[in-house]
Amino acid sequence: MKTLTDQLAQYAAYHRDRRNIATHLVGIPMIVLAVAILASRPVWIHLDQVGAVSPATLLVAATVAYYLRLHLGYGLVMGVLLAGAHVVGQTVAAQATGIWLGWGLGLFGVGWVIQFIGHAFEGRKPAFVDDLIGLVIGPLFVVAEVGFALHLGRGVQAAVEARVGPTRVGRRTMPSCP
Repeated sequence: MKTLTDQLAQYAAYHRDRRNIATHLVGIPMIVLAVAILASRPVWIHLDQVGAVSPATLLVAATVAYYLRLHLGYGLVMGVLLAGAHVVGQTVAAQATGIWLGWGLGLFGVGWVIQFIGHAFEGRKPAFVDDLIGLVIGPLFVVAEVGFALHLGRGVQAAVEARVGPTRVGRRTMPSCP
């Protein structure tokens, strides 16, 4: 299994432009929340005063288990965030069908538009096009980037940047030929 640094470096290679990273800080949470909302509607088991078991429950549990295998600290943070998304998802999914679909599809669509705008800045396709695990690593990347901005996880940041270089503003340009 790849390490945390392996996964973040592979994902970061597609995300070195700071404007692209900024769009991901908005778009990825929107998409994660949308998936939690949409996957919370088919309820398999109702649990009194606790919520329900749905496809969203299984997605959250499996994803958090994977994150915990990569890194305990990041896994715990992701667990709290995904649990929160799950609660919001269950709350919205319990509303009328129009509200559920409006929020779920709306957040999903707008989130992806924001993502693709970021990749226009980057000048590179999204990471998941080459490796579907990018869909799981994206939210972890966002949490790592927020941590780096808060001066947390400096060792992880240094290891990732040693592999893919620092972030930048604007596209890299090739030197002109004489």
